[in-house]
Amino acid sequence: MIKQAIIPLAGLGTRLLPLTSVFAKELLPINGKPGIEYILDECIDAGIKEVIFIISKKKEIIKKYFYNDLFYKKIIKKKNDQRVKKEYQKILKYKKIIKFVYQNKPLGTGDAVLKTKNLIKDSHFLMLLPDDLIIKNNCSKSMIKIHQKYKSSVMASMKVDKSTVSRWGIFKLKKNLDKNNSLIDDVIEKPSIHEAPSNKAVIGRYILPKKIFNLLINQKPGKGGEIHITDAIQSLIKNNETFIAHNFSGKYLDCGTMNGYIKSTLEIAKL
Repeated sequence: MIKQAIIPLAGLGTRLLPLTSVFAKELLPINGKPGIEYILDECIDAGIKEVIFIISKKKEIIKKYFYNDLFYKKIIKKKNDQRVKKEYQKILKYKKIIKFVYQNKPLGTGDAVLKTKNLIKDSHFLMLLPDDLIIKNNCSKSMIKIHQKYKSSVMASMKVDKSTVSRWGIFKLKKNLDKNNSLIDDVIEKPSIHEAPSNKAVIGRYILPKKIFNLLINQKPGKGGEIHITDAIQSLIKNNETFIAHNFSGKYLDCGTMNGYIKSTLEIAKL
């Protein structure tokens, strides 16, 4: 059973400037609720018992958000506001399952994952990217079911427009297991249109094997001088590790750009 999740949060969020010049993008409200809380609720609903946040010293505002007890206690004592009490109880619930590790140099998602090496206990763990919200259906929960059925690693998958493949990790598929799940033959990080083996993209949900840490320790930087988790996944696939692409049934929202952030707020407001 998957009981731990990791969430990389050390990025500076430059695509959301100027908002992120003073504020962590993951705390920006989406229809009145911080984006990171949607991710946490997805984890809790999927049965996750521990969530590891990977932050940097520049993103310590995220830690303060969950550890601002004195502020809440003073407000509650002074005003006895029921809404504030309810919000504080929610924060306390989240705080019970959260741990923090630091990635102070932006060396890529693979390096961020490596920072959690000493905290991962079981054979597999869940990773969620906070810019990718999936609403209307719990993607993590459905991926955990696939992992339990096939005893393998799983990545969320979605068809994208061929003109945008250079934004994504793109799958080369081996064969279909059923209408929503396929074995992966390869995954290529941000290929050109001509290099892309398909238009099936990795979306920000992964169930990864603990053995990936052994590769990340010695992995050399890839595109852009960063250590990409995709490169380590490629190596595992070549070593006959089974990875499944899962076509999730929820609605994908990209919160990592200003336009996407605005659209996400409008979309969630409809629910």
